[in-house]
Amino acid sequence: MAELSFAGGIPEPALSPRAQRSIFIASFMTLIAVGIGFAVRAGVLGDWGVQYGFTKSDLGVIAGAGLAGFGFTIIFFSFFADTVGYRALLLLAFALLLVSEVVTMMAGPIYHSHGQRAAYWTLYSGTFIFSLAQGLCEAAINPLTATLFPKNKTHYLNILHAGWPGGLMIGGVICYLFTGQQPAIAHVRWEILASVYLIPTLYFGYVTLKEKFPISEAKAAGVSLGQMILAIFAPMLIFLFVIHAMIGYVELGTDSWIQNILNNTLKSRASLLFTYCSIIMIILRFCAGPIVHKINPLGLLFIAACCGATGLYFLGYPSTGAVIWIAATVFAIGKSFYWPTMLGVIGERFPKGGALAMGLSGGIGMLSAGFLGGPGIGYTYDRNASANLTQTDQAAYNRVKAPEENRFAFFKPVQGLDSQKLAIIDDAGTQLTSDLQKKPDDASLLALDHWFNTTEKPHLESDKAPVDAANIFGGRRALQITACVPATMAACYLLLVLYFLARGGYKAIHLDSSGRETEVDLTTGEAEAMEAGTTQQA
Repeated sequence: MAELSFAGGIPEPALSPRAQRSIFIASFMTLIAVGIGFAVRAGVLGDWGVQYGFTKSDLGVIAGAGLAGFGFTIIFFSFFADTVGYRALLLLAFALLLVSEVVTMMAGPIYHSHGQRAAYWTLYSGTFIFSLAQGLCEAAINPLTATLFPKNKTHYLNILHAGWPGGLMIGGVICYLFTGQQPAIAHVRWEILASVYLIPTLYFGYVTLKEKFPISEAKAAGVSLGQMILAIFAPMLIFLFVIHAMIGYVELGTDSWIQNILNNTLKSRASLLFTYCSIIMIILRFCAGPIVHKINPLGLLFIAACCGATGLYFLGYPSTGAVIWIAATVFAIGKSFYWPTMLGVIGERFPKGGALAMGLSGGIGMLSAGFLGGPGIGYTYDRNASANLTQTDQAAYNRVKAPEENRFAFFKPVQGLDSQKLAIIDDAGTQLTSDLQKKPDDASLLALDHWFNTTEKPHLESDKAPVDAANIFGGRRALQITACVPATMAACYLLLVLYFLARGGYKAIHLDSSGRETEVDLTTGEAEAMEAGTTQQA
């Protein structure tokens, strides 16, 4: 792992090259582990439904627990990362991943001894604990990587975050081969598949127990927690936090919707498209270093945001052919660099913020995805699908509209299309009949059955075409409107590029052991001391 040569005598971490490499690989393996676990748990939801008699709503709540504690955990533990050390956070994450596995594996025995609801809460708890472990990993590994490679933070943060799509891809392949009603090879019990993530987990746990970890750049320079908190109020850092909220909206928010939206037109190829995008992200994140040091990270982010906006807009274009694959390629190229490169910029420009600055940025991105991205894209989807169906077939809309309005922020409430009713129309009530056999006394299922037989069944054939068309239109428009977010990001990055050009170009900031700040030009390696107060103004 070659480092750039810098003038100015900035010290390397007090680690041997072997220990540095070992700790970085272990950090990479944390994202492989949580990516596999996240993908496999999503893939075995159907098996849980069949084995324990859960409805789709039950499964949706369990799946949601996988993100519930993520953002808050990153932010909370970032306040302590520099104080307690990265090793302590990773050991706690390791312990929670093991506890999550044990709790999840208890679902079967608990179901047989205490019934369905007990199994439901067991799986919910196991999934929620998993999300807490994910947050702990993120709180530790981002500033840890910045500490391991103080002269090349952005490059190695991009390599680090190749682990997430890598884990998702491995988990997706496992699900494709061994889960569902028609697995590519053979159906394997979910308990075995849900344990696969323990392989990389045990590796990073072993390394964490064995190796001596470095202290952070900020702690080595004697920066106190109070000084870190003061550093995060720098105007430019607050601006970067706002941009990271947009990244969470467009990257993770679209991840939670894009496959669902494209399923309407691509069917089984939607998962293949998602895997293809993950492969692009893995490759590009490994190659980010040379690009960053040629055009600087803000220039790369500007280009990435332009690609993201263009690709996302054309993903909403009415096509199922080459246009979709080209658009997905452009979108994936852009999305590859958002998250890790932003963390790299924050680590390079605000080292006094320590783990707190990077943790807040990542946490803000996660919370934005959960509270703004997912709901916002869903609202846009509902609004456009309802408007389309109202114009083409008002009577069909009246039959399939949701019973309650959907609200998002300050926008006008909208009554979207009821997804349960759409699913019933799509399969002519087959899944509903199956769910009723499992839960014959369920009031919500009985209500849907009554609606289907008395209201919808006489119009089933005539409703299907306009309802499907409206659903497809709503999803496409949601993607195109969401493209405004990366377009706004591009404008923000362009402002930052122009700002640094006016100041002589983008430079990284390093701290020496006395807390003195040194600006380093990443392309030339030249370093110069900064005037007091510069980072607080920038």
